[in-house]
Amino acid sequence: MPAGFAEKDTIALRKRRRLRIRRKIHGTAQRPRLSVFRSNKHIYAQLIDDDLGRTITQAASRNIGIKGSCKTVEAAKQVGKALAESAKEAGVEEIVFDRGGYIYHGRVQALADGAREGGLRF
Repeated sequence: MPAGFAEKDTIALRKRRRLRIRRKIHGTAQRPRLSVFRSNKHIYAQLIDDDLGRTITQAASRNIGIKGSCKTVEAAKQVGKALAESAKEAGVEEIVFDRGGYIYHGRVQALADGAREGGLRF
């Protein structure tokens, strides 16, 4: 196997899963799509209205000033709560969850739980 093959294959497989999920999920103004991106250091989430193609609100672990490590499950939960607060200000209460090809486990699940605790329904 060539060097780096497994890494590129993993990224390609996640992109395929993401596209397969996106065929089934569509966000509207009344019920936007909560899109999640997870990097090695941070986690990002945004509410997207797919009809207009615009972002309603967003939150990220690098923006909310989390002390200590930003890679933790606790940081993802705080991002979910921050996103729920800004969504409430924008008048959004119900969303569609787009896990972005990631397994619903760990940081992705913690972000969803934080958003639920913040008052979003999905």
